[in-house]
Amino acid sequence: MPIAAPGDVRFRVAVDVRSLVEATTGISRYTSALLAALMRDDDIGYLGLAHRPPGAPADSLRASGLEFEVQPAPLGVFWQQLRLPRRLRRGDIDLFWSPLLTLPRQCPVPSVVTVHDLTPVLYPEMQRLKVRLSVLPFLERTIESATFIVTGSQATADELRFHFPNSRDRLEIVHHGVAEEFHPADEEGVAATRRRLGAPEGYILYVGAIEPRKNLSRLLDAWEVLKAENPRTLPLVLAGPYGWHSRGLLRRIRSLEAAGLRRLGRLPESELVSVFQAARVFVYPSLYEGFGLPPLEAMACGIPTLVSNASSLSEIVGDAGIRIDATDTVAWAHAIRQVLHDEPLAEDLQGRALERAAGFSWSRAAAQMRAIFERAVALQ
Repeated sequence: MPIAAPGDVRFRVAVDVRSLVEATTGISRYTSALLAALMRDDDIGYLGLAHRPPGAPADSLRASGLEFEVQPAPLGVFWQQLRLPRRLRRGDIDLFWSPLLTLPRQCPVPSVVTVHDLTPVLYPEMQRLKVRLSVLPFLERTIESATFIVTGSQATADELRFHFPNSRDRLEIVHHGVAEEFHPADEEGVAATRRRLGAPEGYILYVGAIEPRKNLSRLLDAWEVLKAENPRTLPLVLAGPYGWHSRGLLRRIRSLEAAGLRRLGRLPESELVSVFQAARVFVYPSLYEGFGLPPLEAMACGIPTLVSNASSLSEIVGDAGIRIDATDTVAWAHAIRQVLHDEPLAEDLQGRALERAAGFSWSRAAAQMRAIFERAVALQ
């Protein structure tokens, strides 16, 4: 039976919130958005646990009443494997949820883990050494011991079944949602953003980190093809932080600024929304994604969306966008050119995008997660 919890909650869930300690990342956005939706129902109690106090990414959750507790440790992996199990043994927690791919080897309560993708297994060369060392030694044990394993796409679920066959009966697919702030803007708002960015006719947009997995060099190649054909080709705007192992790419980006490339860096969400809304076309040439949130956000803003046909992206975009071979520069240039110059096509993609994005919501994801939590606690 569940442990008696404080107040009127039916049971308490401890959550690994280490992703909220530092700057906003894809996992921190997932964690904060899903936690915020989960907390709208107050019959389950949530407690955020980490090795350091959460930073700005946790501010909205803190304002909503989420409690945080810190067990100091020099590194997150030491905290997870050594200090966290001792905290979970106190007897006031019914379930532990890790949105960070791994669990402590000794987890004394039922557990749910979100495995976003299998990049550390399939493409270790596309991960920092720090990530490989903190994930790979613990991933197999996590898959073996988790009460349930949540992933954001059928593509990642299929990969898990193949590489970890014993995960098959405990896998649950919970698609990500899209925040309500992502919606089409009015003409005045679009025009204001375009003026601010120095692109009054609009621009081609990419949102994401600058890192090898995102395949940005291919996008730059395609844009340069278009610029060579027509020097008046729309500017290419890149929004997102520098990731890793891409110093040469960063130098190339800087060299293209004179030709019309704009690099905005990391943006607060309110500004990011307006940048999405004012784009003419969104492009996402990533080589591998467990889900791919930026294309969904672009579609929610009614922006024609072009993605690579790799991993989960075809599943998420469906027929609402154009899917392109990630390695085909000519195909990328052709698709961008087509959307920019074929107004009926662009309008059709806008309508399809809005309809497709409407099927994804954090409230729906939260309802699915609550059901998974309830099943896990019932197995105690």
